[in-house]
Amino acid sequence: MIQQTAPGLYGDGGGLTLQITKAGVKSWLYRYMIKGKAFGMGLGPVHTITLAEARQKATDARKLVIEGVNPLEAKRQQQLDSDMAKARLMRFDQCASAYIEAHRSSWKNAKHADC
Repeated sequence: MIQQTAPGLYGDGGGLTLQITKAGVKSWLYRYMIKGKAFGMGLGPVHTITLAEARQKATDARKLVIEGVNPLEAKRQQQLDSDMAKARLMRFDQCASAYIEAHRSSWKNAKHADC
């Protein structure tokens, strides 16, 4: 159980940090530097991610940094790849219907929405 209650950042070592906000929300961060620029990557809330899990996530991210990969960019690329894979599963008629539904309210002429 995390005993810290005062707002602030509390280091665990190796870039793993416990962040406590003024509202008392506790979450894990991995803080690192690449080419002199500081980055912070959220690892999840304390009530969901245990200290052991946070340490493992920080270790995995640290390995990426050693390989010259920014963990945040790797995470974004992974999400983009996942989204693209889902998009490839959508048929054209499904895509067209979704587009029409998303933009229908912005069209001035109702004829534009007729299919």
